[in-house]
Amino acid sequence: MHGMTSAVLTEMRVKRELCDLEIQVGKVKIDAHKVILCSCSAYFRALLTGPWSSIKKQKYTIPGVSSEMMSLIVNYAYTNSAPVTEDNVVELLAAADQLLVTGLVQSCWFFLEDQLSPRNCIGIWTLMSIYYMPEQSKQVFLYILHSFKEIVSVSQELVNLSIEQLTTIIESDHLNVSKEYTVFEAILSWINYQPDQRNGHISELLSKVRLGLMNVYYLQNVMDNDVVKKSIKCFPILDEALKVSLNFSRYSKSIFKNMLSRPRLPSTILLVTGGEGDGVHATDLEAYDARADCWVTVSAGQIRRAYHGAAVLNNAVYLIGGICTELYLNTVQKFDLVTRTWHQVAPLNFCRGYVCVVVHNECIYAIGGYNGVTCFNTVECYRPENDRWIMVAQMHSRRSGAGATTLNGKVYVCGGYNGHRSLSTAECYDPDFNQWTLISAMRTSRSGLGVAAYRNRIYAVGGTLNADLSLHTVEAYNPETNSWNFTPSMIYPRSYFDIEVVDDQLFLVGGHSGSSTMMDVNRYDDDAGMWYYVSLVETPRSGLSCCVLQGLNSMAEDLFPRGPRTLPNLEETPGASF
Repeated sequence: MHGMTSAVLTEMRVKRELCDLEIQVGKVKIDAHKVILCSCSAYFRALLTGPWSSIKKQKYTIPGVSSEMMSLIVNYAYTNSAPVTEDNVVELLAAADQLLVTGLVQSCWFFLEDQLSPRNCIGIWTLMSIYYMPEQSKQVFLYILHSFKEIVSVSQELVNLSIEQLTTIIESDHLNVSKEYTVFEAILSWINYQPDQRNGHISELLSKVRLGLMNVYYLQNVMDNDVVKKSIKCFPILDEALKVSLNFSRYSKSIFKNMLSRPRLPSTILLVTGGEGDGVHATDLEAYDARADCWVTVSAGQIRRAYHGAAVLNNAVYLIGGICTELYLNTVQKFDLVTRTWHQVAPLNFCRGYVCVVVHNECIYAIGGYNGVTCFNTVECYRPENDRWIMVAQMHSRRSGAGATTLNGKVYVCGGYNGHRSLSTAECYDPDFNQWTLISAMRTSRSGLGVAAYRNRIYAVGGTLNADLSLHTVEAYNPETNSWNFTPSMIYPRSYFDIEVVDDQLFLVGGHSGSSTMMDVNRYDDDAGMWYYVSLVETPRSGLSCCVLQGLNSMAEDLFPRGPRTLPNLEETPGASF
């Protein structure tokens, strides 16, 4: 409705001019025009256009709706807007749903979507189910699966779930938990809220926990739990879980069949691109499933570059610059993650090998690099909507083989090689002011290093001091104190690898040891202060580039199929007790 027309009709309603409808809600009477209400409400259209309709002014009493909500709905019919607030959204949604005001129902959903958080998502999910909004319900359910760990920590709504709702959540392969004890502790919280009514559900819920993925020490805690010990139906589940845990092998396909050891699907996928090994370019994209500790090939034979940058933006992976058989590149390839197809996009303004790349605020930054003659201090910025690279402020130092990341709205670049020596200096870029600022230098000069933002610190990992000496030391920068401190060193020295954060751990892939190209992959757990081995990549790679994919559930299912589910053998073992 045109704004002026809306204003005129609203004024006519207020003055009761040509009103042909009176709505009675409790003791309140609201005058309106039939045609206006019919235009936005299927309920009023059916009520006012049937065989009982009349050209005379009609009076109707509307049950089940408060006068405040009816006033908002009538105003919405005239203005196409309503003040949806945290205080009225539940009642307004109920009234709009009852009166079939679909536009207002959508407005209520948009408000709830904007407010969606780990604290309120369960209540919103329940609302979407009550008012049969299947697409919105699915969207909130996926949010719950993704945010489950935080929900367990902060939500007071978790205990209000029905047994059916809780079961649906915890049995999903998409449940985003890196440790199964999160699921078990959520079950205990739910049961302890109403123990008399819920204790009997413990065996049903326990069978949905991937107990076989727990270490035996925590599994013993489960066995010793009072609620568990009181349920004889839990004994065969725990017996089977103990067998699975003691004989567990991530490399056995049988783990996907047994529901007690079936890994959840990864919510975050680590993608490895390009690189070279022994003079041969790695041409495959490899993806890593951190939950099952396995690698798969995503796309073969398309990549011919090393010492390049990789970035993820808008469901596409961009491969930027690099080197191909001694040719320095300015070309940029885009891999569409939905269609699995490759496309060329606008090239860089300069050929850049040994370039580092970050994404910030829907833009890709290509930083520094080397063209075979000169190391660069220049930086280019790409906006997909314009398909164009533009130059932004230059760094203080020339840097090739540097490392870069983003933290708290700023871009950090560390180390690199300036054409004469490896650098210890680091600097920070503020996109709002298009300005670079030097920060404290690292304690060690490094080029070919890995840099990542992890737990509000900037980690500078490995690298090389000169062509023959790879480093295994690691240091972390605290932006609040503008200082660097050493943290636990890597297992092996390496340079020209890449590093990313997956499941709140640092993962580093490939690289060069100083004498050979590496297939090794390690992860760092800050809580334990330890580095661990994980599965090797399929191809030795140095000069590779990694990126992280998130929110692609269908891709995770496709790349890492779990296969059909089978229930574990839960026949009770004679004499089993815990």
